[in-house]
Amino acid sequence: MKYTNYFLHMKNRPDRIGIQDEWIEKVVQYPVEEVVQLDGRIRRWAWIPEAQKYLRVILLEDGETVHNVFFDRRYRGGEA
Repeated sequence: MKYTNYFLHMKNRPDRIGIQDEWIEKVVQYPVEEVVQLDGRIRRWAWIPEAQKYLRVILLEDGETVHNVFFDRRYRGGEA
């Protein structure tokens, strides 16, 4: 996977340190939902059973560079 410098900086925050690379790959490859933002970035979500939460991954326009990752407490599946 490719990452932005922003992601590499943010992944060390205490609330994101436990997010595993395998989970990010799962969201990128098998999202339950995808939304393209007005700026071209792509939001994808997937349920992570181990965490019992939805993980949101934001990709750049190329669809493969990870820009941001976090557990989305407001997402309930199909309600982006």
